[in-house]
Amino acid sequence: MSTVQERLVLGPGLAGALLTPEEFDAAEDAVELFTYELINGVLVVTPPPSEEERGPNEWLAQQLLNYRDQHPHGDSLDYTLPEHTVRMRRNRRRADRVIWAGLGRVPDVDRDPPTIVIEHVSEGRRNRKRDYEAKREEYLEEGIAEYWVVDRFCRVMTVYRGPASRPTKIVVRAGEVYTTPLLPGFELAVAKLFGVADLLRRAKKERGSRRR
Repeated sequence: MSTVQERLVLGPGLAGALLTPEEFDAAEDAVELFTYELINGVLVVTPPPSEEERGPNEWLAQQLLNYRDQHPHGDSLDYTLPEHTVRMRRNRRRADRVIWAGLGRVPDVDRDPPTIVIEHVSEGRRNRKRDYEAKREEYLEEGIAEYWVVDRFCRVMTVYRGPASRPTKIVVRAGEVYTTPLLPGFELAVAKLFGVADLLRRAKKERGSRRR
């Protein structure tokens, strides 16, 4: 039984509340500046992604849209969104970026599962384990074709492809370029992706040095 009442408005005060997927989906509003997920029937509330995650995510969006608009095979990319809730049978995960590809139409974002899900690893051992293991299993079990884990700390992007029971793992290191048959002709220079986060980190370090 749920611990919340009707007319649900998501907020940090509800962290830990028991919800069904239907109750979560029916939420009428949410307090901004937080991320909401439903994990094993429990509402999980977390702060928004850091600047070092949002910056590379924006850069990636630019590369994807350039591919869509300029490449001969760009129509393979149907749509892409940041901070999208991926609806699964039990859980609701908030993905850093999702891509629909190969549909040949604009997706129904509430019903069509993404083709590719992308997560930028957050700092901390628990977050790493969640991104590399828990989310990988959940996404691949739901039929997501590819799951990209962008790890600026280890300077690698790891790509997982199904089936969930025996996934294929592809490790793309800084200096390498990733390509996928789901987006023919699209080339992702991983070093440039990490470089966007590096710019912010260096700028923060320089400002800290000047204040001393």
